[in-house]
Amino acid sequence: MQTLVVLTTLPDQAAAVQLARKLVEARLAACVNVLASCTSVYRWQGAIEQAQEVPLVIKTTAERYTAMETFVREQHPYELPELIALPVTQGLPAYLDWVGAETRP
Repeated sequence: MQTLVVLTTLPDQAAAVQLARKLVEARLAACVNVLASCTSVYRWQGAIEQAQEVPLVIKTTAERYTAMETFVREQHPYELPELIALPVTQGLPAYLDWVGAETRP
């Protein structure tokens, strides 16, 4: 079973916590860290933008990624949300097993 760490950002703390809770409740993530607000600088539709955002660090599995992506796209307030999945190549085996167990439908 391949564990993934998925990154996204939300516009504010309330939206971030709400999405995190929904992902865990739906068993699409074993755990979601809601981080402190950050400043994002990016190019959007030809202009350089700057916004305060709240990052999420989502722990899930490759098997649940597609369902998690669909869920995030449906729930996310942005037209084009950041959604980047990074494979976990090493980790505490018991923790990785827990991620797998908590994301089983």
